[in-house]
Amino acid sequence: MNQNKFNVFGIDKQIIGALDVLGYTMPTEVQKQVVPLMLEGKDVLVKSQTGSGKTASFGIPICDLVEWEERAPQALILTPTRELATQIRDEIFNIGRYKRIKVVSVFGKSSFQMQEKQLKQRTHVVVATPGRLFDHIERKTIDLSKIKYVIIDEADEMFEMGFIEQIERILNYLPKNHVTALFSATMPEAVKHLSKKYMHNPISIEIAPTEKSKKRILQEFAMVDDDRKLDHFKGILIVERPKSSIVFCNTKVMVEEVTKQMKLLGIHCEMLHGGMEQRDRTRVIQDFKRGYFNFLVATDVAARGIDVADIQLVVNYDIPEKPETYVHRIGRTARFENSGKALSLVNSHDRENFEEIYEAQDGQIEEISLPTKKQVENYREAFNMSLDTKPTLRKEKGLAFNEDIMKIHINAGKKQKMRAGDIVGALCNIDGMTAEDIGVIELLDISTFVEILNGKGQKVLKALQTMPVKGRLRKVNRSNETKYEQDLRS
Repeated sequence: MNQNKFNVFGIDKQIIGALDVLGYTMPTEVQKQVVPLMLEGKDVLVKSQTGSGKTASFGIPICDLVEWEERAPQALILTPTRELATQIRDEIFNIGRYKRIKVVSVFGKSSFQMQEKQLKQRTHVVVATPGRLFDHIERKTIDLSKIKYVIIDEADEMFEMGFIEQIERILNYLPKNHVTALFSATMPEAVKHLSKKYMHNPISIEIAPTEKSKKRILQEFAMVDDDRKLDHFKGILIVERPKSSIVFCNTKVMVEEVTKQMKLLGIHCEMLHGGMEQRDRTRVIQDFKRGYFNFLVATDVAARGIDVADIQLVVNYDIPEKPETYVHRIGRTARFENSGKALSLVNSHDRENFEEIYEAQDGQIEEISLPTKKQVENYREAFNMSLDTKPTLRKEKGLAFNEDIMKIHINAGKKQKMRAGDIVGALCNIDGMTAEDIGVIELLDISTFVEILNGKGQKVLKALQTMPVKGRLRKVNRSNETKYEQDLRS
């Protein structure tokens, strides 16, 4: 008997199967409230903190509602950063894996031509940053005429980054009759205005942090001397000895300097900021998620979309200008019922901003004393020993599908006039194969990638060694290409 509690929503069994593989068996509070309303076609306005399971709360109904046969995109998800777009794309791809949902991410500093090619193929869901999406709209390289579901994610961050006007222009391009869901950690006036103007009788949902969840993050601050901030910071790291940490700075220059100083301490860390090439940013985030290193120094724009369960310590090396940004930062720790700590370093220049943050947190941030020189020296040997500890590697969510799904590569593509129908026809001629055993098909110029479901990959791989596809034998082999490698390829 299937014990998956998502069954109560009456969603497709293929989606339940994917949720089982992902380990999603009990809906979170935001999922309990949002999923049924979206399935009923209601607009929803959701105030919810990061780490509450909100991506699945809109991803599950979208995957259930889209019609596979329709070639043009039916769902549009707007999000502020490339990293978040990639994370959401992967989550929805996994939820819709058995239903063969095709998800395309569209963002800047990535090949426009590659995105254009992907959008010409059957696409069910588009996850986009506003700027690049608008480029596609202006160049008429995206068809939005069949959009039925619109998600505006991290709306307050969109406002902070100056995207609200662009979002309004995008919404004006969409069909009038669509379901809209807006998600935001906070509700500034600009976000409320957007909801009033573009949403139809939205149902408001607020997932307030429980006392239990608030207590999972221990919030602290320390007053530091302006000219000794780096020394104080290094002393704290030596005494605290966190196993994993994200350190936030306000500028690229400061990220580079803090990274350099941490490496001088012997800490294996990487940096992440908006000035980096997209493929480098993708590599750093994926390697951090996989646990190849446990310390990351980042700016806010680059750190969105980092979804790692066991971050022990968040450090605000620089104090953010807005209380909302502080909320997003500290939300990187204490995810998925874990506990964590957030520590802010406050110097004379930061006091005004920090007072506003302190008030917004209802005085829950406790002041601590800086470690003395003697304490730092006493802990140094233990700190140095901790540097020799090998990191624990983490499995990506999508890897859980590997036993059931095999991705194969066929050495022919659009330049050889290959079509999805040719692939399906050939595969269905294999004894024991049906259309339900065929997953996402991705046609490139001279290559085709196909997912074979239900544990039938080995059978297909063997059969295609001697079976023609579109009239001739093709070189066919197992593909180990991950979504990460696809990002780098694009």
